[in-house]
Amino acid sequence: MSTLKVDQLEAATASTITVPSGQTLDISSATLTPPATMPASSAANLTSIPAANITGTIAAVSGANLTNTGGLKSTQQITSTGTYTKPSGITMIRVYITGGGGGGGSSSQDDDHGGGGGAGGTAIEIIDVTSVSTVAVTIGALGAGGSAGQNSGAAGTSSSFGTYCSATAGTGGEFGNAGPVDGGGGGEGSGGNVNLKGGCGDGGSDSVSGFLTGGMGGNSYWQGNGRGPGAAAGLDAHTNSGSGGGGATTNAAGGDGGTGFCYVEEYA
Repeated sequence: MSTLKVDQLEAATASTITVPSGQTLDISSATLTPPATMPASSAANLTSIPAANITGTIAAVSGANLTNTGGLKSTQQITSTGTYTKPSGITMIRVYITGGGGGGGSSSQDDDHGGGGGAGGTAIEIIDVTSVSTVAVTIGALGAGGSAGQNSGAAGTSSSFGTYCSATAGTGGEFGNAGPVDGGGGGEGSGGNVNLKGGCGDGGSDSVSGFLTGGMGGNSYWQGNGRGPGAAAGLDAHTNSGSGGGGATTNAAGGDGGTGFCYVEEYA
């Protein structure tokens, strides 16, 4: 076997050097002259660099322009039926969806009181939206309070976030008619990681002195129920709370429930 000894290697256009069979190439003492312009290199095959081989100081890095680094990026509040549109860069969302609240019951005469409406339920769900752009959203309508006379409050309607999760509405409070009355029942969430029931409406009360109090509406996850006053119409629940309206006294109308609500937290 013979050995081909090379004293110097200069830039060449060939990409390989062919050594005849049975011979070896010795470049141990050669002077390597790289080309004036080095070809582009890739770090694709680098797997690790020992810490001992890293010297010098790494400059501080600002996170002001970093994107897709995780964490809460934005939120949306949806108060009417429509479409949720995912912002660019969002991969996960947490959805809160609440059904409409029931209306408070009216009273039929001066010495009666109506029951408060029930609150809508709430579902809370974490959803991977990597491959999702839009989602249809239904916001439940409020239940109207019973008109003055012998009228119970109306039930609200359900809310939903696509087919992912939904929440039923609260029912209306009973009208007062010379006897005990019931408040409306609360709705329930479904399909979520957490499913909550809305608060039931209060039936109201007669005091020892004969002073009447209309039933208070049930509280939703967002609170804001309607108060059941004495000697007056029931008070409405807070808008977009999904809570129940207050019951009335003294031949007055019940308060409306709150409309449904959807709140979306968006994460990268």
